[in-house]
Amino acid sequence: MFPSYNSRLAIVPIHITKDKKHYIVEDKTSGEFYEMPEVCIAAIKLMDNGETLDKIERQLKEQYPNEEVDLLDFAEQLLELQLVAEIDGVKVEQELKENHSLGYLWISSRIGKFFFNKTAYLIYITLFFVNVSVLVIHPSLFPNYKDLFIFDYMFLNIPIWMVVSFILVLVHEFGHVLAMRAGNLPTKLGVGHRLFFVVLETDMSLAWKLPSKNRNILYLAGLCFDTVILFLTLAGQLVFANGPGIFLGMLQVIVLDTFIRMVYQCCIYMKTDLYYVFENVSGCYNLMENAQQKLSKLVPFWKPAKQEEVMYEDEKRTVLFYSIFYLLGVGLTLLLFAIYYIPQLLFALKKVLPGFSQGMTTLPFWDAAIFTLQIVIGILLLLYSWQKKYLPSSSA
Repeated sequence: MFPSYNSRLAIVPIHITKDKKHYIVEDKTSGEFYEMPEVCIAAIKLMDNGETLDKIERQLKEQYPNEEVDLLDFAEQLLELQLVAEIDGVKVEQELKENHSLGYLWISSRIGKFFFNKTAYLIYITLFFVNVSVLVIHPSLFPNYKDLFIFDYMFLNIPIWMVVSFILVLVHEFGHVLAMRAGNLPTKLGVGHRLFFVVLETDMSLAWKLPSKNRNILYLAGLCFDTVILFLTLAGQLVFANGPGIFLGMLQVIVLDTFIRMVYQCCIYMKTDLYYVFENVSGCYNLMENAQQKLSKLVPFWKPAKQEEVMYEDEKRTVLFYSIFYLLGVGLTLLLFAIYYIPQLLFALKKVLPGFSQGMTTLPFWDAAIFTLQIVIGILLLLYSWQKKYLPSSSA
């Protein structure tokens, strides 16, 4: 069923919120959100008043002389988004859209507000600068790539690091969960993929329900908790400087993992927490996609997925500014590999490879064999996660 200029459209239940530059439209049925300019909102309101598309178009062309107004095209877009309930009184068949099955409602919003309020924000900011000061005053506490290796045998270090990293990621994501609950919003945890890493992600899609000024803390909540963890572990190394070697080694692993994760958030060429802060502060959405299109013109061999131009004139400067940080983020990632990941791999290989020449009855041989198996399993899991994300599944 296609509308004509004489058609009258009825819109599904929606909620409209004014954002920094445009408007956010929430589909109350599916829980999905769409950004629209003012002229689109005016068109939707006139549709709700029962006006024909022809009359709406004429009225909007007078009201918005600088905007390109095509109501038939806009009506087709609304149909694609399944935001049209009826056309000329005839119900439009809708495909079943997946609704947000979100939870953590058992966590009281009071608990969330205990961790995220004006006093807590001041504490997090203070701890951040304390951490920077401690690392400057005590450079020996700055994380080193060798901090990963607590034990002489390599096969013991991998599971220790995996357990520590998993717990710290849960703490980071639980910061997001508590921030969502502080805003009385439900959420859920899922599995995502960034670059070489499979990551946990908190669903913050309902953050669009909040005003723009209240969203940033939702995005920064994980970093707030990371800051506390980093402060506690740095303080632990100072207070227990003469403590057991294993204990201090564990603290160093926590510092290393937390520090890298915090730096990694600055790599906003991926959709990290700081990317969403950048997007929210600027009020320009789809920054990454628009920047990739712009940068692809400078890099002939890079062909990002082609998409329709969605930039408004006032957003182009912001996209250009973000593109600079996009490239800086790529450089920061390469720096992390040069300082941490590659030296760790080379150090581990240098330690274990001689073990293969010592015979199957020796512990160094099995250290090398098990460590190699761990690396192979990690690579296979990475390839599997890439296949799930980038290769379409074939159906019989």
